Amino acid sequence: MNRRLPAFALALALTATTGAATAQQRGGLPDIGSSAGTVLSPAQQAEYGAMVLAQLRHEGYVVDDPLLDGWLDDVGQRLAGASDRPQQSFTFFLLRERQINAFATLGGYVGVNAGLVLAAEREDEVAGVLAHEISHVTQQHVLRGAEKAQRESLPILLATLGAIVAAQQVGGNSSGDATSAALMTGLGVLQQRQINYTRDNEAEADRIGIRTLANAGYDPEAMADFFVTLQSVVRMNQGDERAAVPGYLQTHPLTLARISEARERAAKLEPTLANTASVASNNPLLPPGLRISTGARSRQGQGSTGDFGWARERLRVLSAPTPAQAIREYQQMRTKQPLDEARRYGLAFAHQLASQNAEALRELEPLAQAHPDNLWVQIAMGEAEAHAGKVADADRRFETLLARMPTHRALALAYARLLAERNTREAGARAVAVLRPLLGGIGNDLPFQQAYARACEIAGDPVRAGEAWAEAAYLSGRPEQALVQLNNLKKRDDLDYYARARIDARIAAITPTVLELRRQGVRDEEATGGRLGFGLDAGR
Repeated sequence: MNRRLPAFALALALTATTGAATAQQRGGLPDIGSSAGTVLSPAQQAEYGAMVLAQLRHEGYVVDDPLLDGWLDDVGQRLAGASDRPQQSFTFFLLRERQINAFATLGGYVGVNAGLVLAAEREDEVAGVLAHEISHVTQQHVLRGAEKAQRESLPILLATLGAIVAAQQVGGNSSGDATSAALMTGLGVLQQRQINYTRDNEAEADRIGIRTLANAGYDPEAMADFFVTLQSVVRMNQGDERAAVPGYLQTHPLTLARISEARERAAKLEPTLANTASVASNNPLLPPGLRISTGARSRQGQGSTGDFGWARERLRVLSAPTPAQAIREYQQMRTKQPLDEARRYGLAFAHQLASQNAEALRELEPLAQAHPDNLWVQIAMGEAEAHAGKVADADRRFETLLARMPTHRALALAYARLLAERNTREAGARAVAVLRPLLGGIGNDLPFQQAYARACEIAGDPVRAGEAWAEAAYLSGRPEQALVQLNNLKKRDDLDYYARARIDARIAAITPTVLELRRQGVRDEEATGGRLGFGLDAGR
């Protein structure tokens, strides 16, 4: 274990979700069940889920990419709307781990490893996994798992934390090894209990998930297809003990009977649901629960967004150890067969991240001509033009796209970041204007807060910049740092009434989280200028 897990995150993982921390020992993230409804209120569940996501961000596991976020959210929200609890809120996010895995946690937070997307042959298979995880939430498996964990894990938690504290007091190089050993021992026991508990829920999640898959217009056989893909991965990795069983199978046991049952369920749905799918209407003028036919024949793949290929290749690059490694992956693919358009896009994106702008443009130019309306290609083309010194061409491209889609999140963020790189007051003002249409719906949007903070900073608005930087710290798992920044910002003598009210409101909202962290014995000494405390890495 290369990173020490903050104590509060460990406590949260053991007593509420029992999954995120364990995943770091296994190279993937497990499914942690679904919900019950009496242990935690919906607001508390959402708070726990948000904390898990923030801690995963803090540890560097999350891929915060606006294009990929938009694609995954489109797929996930479509499935959630077609589930038997369309009112349930869901947050979908990607992790850079290449282990094949996915998990659901409290509050409807669903994480998907990069390895799962890379292993899938089509979007329907990814949708099948998401439908399964959504079903764990809607069928209340997650909260029931949390209730069981609260009852069973407290003695293990106390023993584990005691061992960690003792290890921290040892000092020297052996301290980290002792801490890891303590974590692995305690978490290993909890993980085995969690596996034994969640196995009982798999059949129900499969059954409900397949129906959700069909209702959303996807191929209902895709879940079984992905099970077959997992079997092939196991066969290919039989010589490697560490990779023999994908993380997803460690928490979602797979048998031939399970595959057969999935096929049978899908076949029964096809005459009524698979050919003409329906989704729950979100129109407030229509009766609640009304389902509308989409006319999509999911067996022909018409239920997909059409962006899977671009998304998979972008994720391949972002999950590689370095851009150079990603380039080598594509070069190896090219020795076997010519790269298709999506993989040429991925290669271009890898060149771009490696600052090889001429090579990126060479791959992108024919794609941009062939796909003038494809945002994945057009955004990459504009970024490559800007970095190659063709600033006017890049501006024309982005301004034309924004005139058509002024509220498109990925487009606005990409252009704002390019403008911020110029580090001029004029460019900063334009970046703020580009981002302003998104202000009403940002929610817990870390990339937006980071881009908006930088834009306001160079545009000469230090108050708005300070608020956004504090929000970015909070969303990155550093609530104490956010609180320090807000309290410092509050000392400014140029705050107007509205700015002071906003800052006071955020201080009031964040303070309970910081107090809970301190109650758990965790202080972010880096934020307060003191010696680093237990569980908080330097340099973050």
